[in-house]
Amino acid sequence: MHTLYFDLRDTKGQQKAIDDKIFSAAKILREGGLLAIPTETVYGLGANALDAEAVRRIFEAKGRPQDNPLIIHVTGQQWLARYCEDVPPLAYVLARKFWPGPLTMILKRKPVIPDQTTAGLDTVGVRCPNHPVTLAIIREAGVPIAAPSANTSGRPSCTTAQDVLEDMDGKIAGVVDGGPCAVGVESTILDLTCDPPRLLRPGGLPLEELERLIGKIEVDKAVTGMLGEGEKPRAPGMKYRHYAPKAPVTVVTGAPEKSAQIIVQRVGPTSGVICFDEYAHLFPQQVVQTLGSASDKQTQAQRVFDALRSFDGSAVTEIYAQCPDNRGLGLAIGNRLKKAAGFHVLEAGAEPVVLGLTGGTGAGKTSALRALESLGAEVIDCDALYHQMLDNNRELRQEIGNAFPGVFGADGRLDRQRLGQEVFASKERLERLNSIVFHHMEPELRRRLSDNAGGLVAIDAISLLEGGLDQMCDRTIAVTAPLELRVRRIMARDGISEQYARLRISAQKPDEYYRERCDLELNNAAESAEAFEEEAKRFFTRLIESIKEEKAHGKE
Repeated sequence: MHTLYFDLRDTKGQQKAIDDKIFSAAKILREGGLLAIPTETVYGLGANALDAEAVRRIFEAKGRPQDNPLIIHVTGQQWLARYCEDVPPLAYVLARKFWPGPLTMILKRKPVIPDQTTAGLDTVGVRCPNHPVTLAIIREAGVPIAAPSANTSGRPSCTTAQDVLEDMDGKIAGVVDGGPCAVGVESTILDLTCDPPRLLRPGGLPLEELERLIGKIEVDKAVTGMLGEGEKPRAPGMKYRHYAPKAPVTVVTGAPEKSAQIIVQRVGPTSGVICFDEYAHLFPQQVVQTLGSASDKQTQAQRVFDALRSFDGSAVTEIYAQCPDNRGLGLAIGNRLKKAAGFHVLEAGAEPVVLGLTGGTGAGKTSALRALESLGAEVIDCDALYHQMLDNNRELRQEIGNAFPGVFGADGRLDRQRLGQEVFASKERLERLNSIVFHHMEPELRRRLSDNAGGLVAIDAISLLEGGLDQMCDRTIAVTAPLELRVRRIMARDGISEQYARLRISAQKPDEYYRERCDLELNNAAESAEAFEEEAKRFFTRLIESIKEEKAHGKE
């Protein structure tokens, strides 16, 4: 079979030529053919989801087990009622928030969806991909598209059209090239047929974002281990070994500094290494693929499948891979690496429980931190750390000086007032400063976390969210308080007038800003600092126990 190639990487050219390609691609689907399509996650191998024979050809082309169900791709929530029964209101809430995007919802199916698509299940996975070319093709075809990843079953997923051709050239009717995938790992799969909803596969939409919107979500055991014989998968990627290169993979979890040292001790002359950028220099004799910085999970997600694929053309006989923590996209990246390894995992040392605290002045953050210290936490004051680094970190000073000329005087001292005037007058400049500070602060924070293996750490940062420090935390907590209580506290604490206290509060972000962006809220309506400290201690004790339980069960 000759595989047609449709180049739609540039959709700003002549509209007629673009429309003709979209029409021809959609025609393949309408006529029962197989078409590889781009999405924001990975490339999919598409067929008309309502055509049982076309769907059968997907399994044949991929060599995919018949009991592994497929996801159908639609153009929006208006298609849900066409193909799903008893759609819960929560599905529409999620669709409005996260579609188009990397979220698949498991719902009860209507009989119009054939058994071949759902592997005989009475449910079906539905998602709306965030890629304009594929959405246009689905609209033109007029049918939902069943589309697993466009790779040979078991191999790493495809994030470019060239990857697809490597696996599928001659086996399918066409490939649509929509450019590299922006996300790089498959969609998050959430089962809405149970209460509470259940995460069946972590993906491009982090679990934390879902829980922030809808509350507690159970995590299926298939996220952290393989299903046993006889267990039927309810979603793609739950049962079988996936994403595997030819050489066996060993995943090393734990703090990056420690996982890198574990790999250094084990590699031989024919070992391959997948590691974070910061540690590539440790492996001068090995074939190395880098995932990006240890703190840049977006880049890690985009590179993980390319890294796994790259070793198949080499003489590598084994692969060791550093694994990110399970916060944000890290849960999905780690899941893909562990599945590639058949869950052969080495633990480089327990990570600490990390809590990030933020909130406006007068809310009671100091009392909350005292409560954590009484529970044995090491408190890292990021403001104090920042000023300490300003005194002795030459690279940080140089980068700030280059970005904001004139803020350092002739004597080398930072003019904090001038820097404040520059950054607080412009959102872009404040973001620039936060980016610079986080870039230099992040390695120092990771070193301190590594030194506190298995312990408890509290990160105190007013710009926790803006600076990206929340990515390092198991949970972020907004400490809030009623306005009038905050005013009275600031007046008493700082000996200032009521007018000035209100002015200081009005210059800061409102509590709603923190509520929307943090995982949890700790509201301080107590009449005394001592009473709030006791309340905070009970709050943190429950939270820490919950996080430790999650870690013990493999979620973290």
